[in-house]
Amino acid sequence: MRGLLDRIRRAGQPPFHTQTAAEARALYARSAEVLDLPRAPLARVEDLTVPAFDGTPLPARLYAPSAGRLPVMLYLHGGGFTIGSIETHDSLCRQLALRSGAAVVSLGYRLAPEHRFPVAVEDTWAALRWLHETGATSLGLDAARLAIGGDSAGGTLAAVTALWARDQGIALRLQLLITPGTADVASMPSRAAFAEGFLLDARTIDWFFDHYITVSDRADWRFAPLNADDVEGVAPACFALAECDPLVDEGVAYADRLRAAGVPVDIDIQRGMTHDFIKMGRALREAQAAQAFAARALTHAFEAP
Repeated sequence: MRGLLDRIRRAGQPPFHTQTAAEARALYARSAEVLDLPRAPLARVEDLTVPAFDGTPLPARLYAPSAGRLPVMLYLHGGGFTIGSIETHDSLCRQLALRSGAAVVSLGYRLAPEHRFPVAVEDTWAALRWLHETGATSLGLDAARLAIGGDSAGGTLAAVTALWARDQGIALRLQLLITPGTADVASMPSRAAFAEGFLLDARTIDWFFDHYITVSDRADWRFAPLNADDVEGVAPACFALAECDPLVDEGVAYADRLRAAGVPVDIDIQRGMTHDFIKMGRALREAQAAQAFAARALTHAFEAP
């Protein structure tokens, strides 16, 4: 991991926080899959659209390892609510589908600053409701076996939407939370310990958040699920975390909060890894180990009665 960080520094790419949102998106689009595994061939890879609550058609992509009536996970890409897309996370979604035997629907939710909080949350809710009510069936998938997952900001969206699903009576088999953000303040020790030099730095986090949400709204549980009044009865959770990630402490804190409420939790912390490591499967065996861990959790959740 240290060697990869040195290579990234030597490449001399400008930090996201020094760019406009459009420039940062373009840079991330060019670099996001450089260290990912090659895009695995699958039986089904289909582009589609999902209706938002306001009727806007949102881009999505279905990944399925077979043509069967498979269970399905809604997946939310990372990128600080500001960058990232279906394309930047294509390899990861293929791996999760291939390794788990389940279908994955990756959602292109709307990004900040053009669409600020809570638009990304509402887009995710709309997509899950669509899958539950009509989408999964129309795609030949099993609407009775649903999960939600995401990495980084997408992990935040997945955690928040799992709470919403509980409140709406939509039973989820699993919430897969990969290096998620869960807190509204930077008070946890890992935020300071890994504030600079570990891929995701404090200035970039601030840049993402400033684009997405006003300071006065950051205590809202739809941004910081650790602030939710009640997490009892939410879907079982699988956490894939990185030891050297400024967000790791809040991931652990949310896992502990769920456990204390009686929610089944499985957690893996890859030692020596940084944020976004799970997308570095070409170079890191730990990335492939984390992908396998996440996929096993999905398989077991979908096999449960």
